[in-house]
Amino acid sequence: MLLFIGLATFVYASCAQPDAPPAEVRATADARPAERSTTTSTRPRIVFLGDSLTAGYGLAKEESVPSLIQARLRDGGYPYEVINAGVSGDTSAGGLSRLDWSLEGDVKVLVIELGANDGLRGLPLQQMRANLASMMTAAQGIHARILLIGMRIPPNYGPAYTHGFEQTYRDLAHQFNATLLPFLLEPIALDRNAFQSDNLHPVAGAEPMLRDHVWTALAPLLK
Repeated sequence: MLLFIGLATFVYASCAQPDAPPAEVRATADARPAERSTTTSTRPRIVFLGDSLTAGYGLAKEESVPSLIQARLRDGGYPYEVINAGVSGDTSAGGLSRLDWSLEGDVKVLVIELGANDGLRGLPLQQMRANLASMMTAAQGIHARILLIGMRIPPNYGPAYTHGFEQTYRDLAHQFNATLLPFLLEPIALDRNAFQSDNLHPVAGAEPMLRDHVWTALAPLLK
């Protein structure tokens, strides 16, 4: 399970102390791909490769951001099939390990929402960068457009690590000429009521705001 801790210390003050112990990623029954397509659909695909924020932890399947994006595409007459390849608790290494099946079919857009668990566990940023770069290289290899979704982390590991974490997304977006959405939770980060009781994962009512936020970056890639 991805353990997101809000950056605004006045909202999540108890979790953002610099000397707080590292957040642990707990194995749960949801630690599996939210969706793995076994169909022979020939429709062009948008694949969301991510962690619990993509998988829709604690929500019904139709309430997750990928499902809400699929509904918007359907209502707008777009032909795309959305694949939710989110796994709760996943790191960038986990995402890379299942990249091959995630890129099955006619993938036109790869949305990467990974790295937050790396940052919250203090994993080496060089390895996170290499994992994300490998995913982006593979996407370019099949001529898929890339939407890289960034996250932010509390300053538990010091300012250099925190800055380096955010800079990794910017550097990779520039290197691969990818679209960058700097912070997935931007629209709701300061609203405690937008999160479940764990203070980590959005409630169903907040998901449409995240859908709209993602849509601003995704829509230009569909033209």
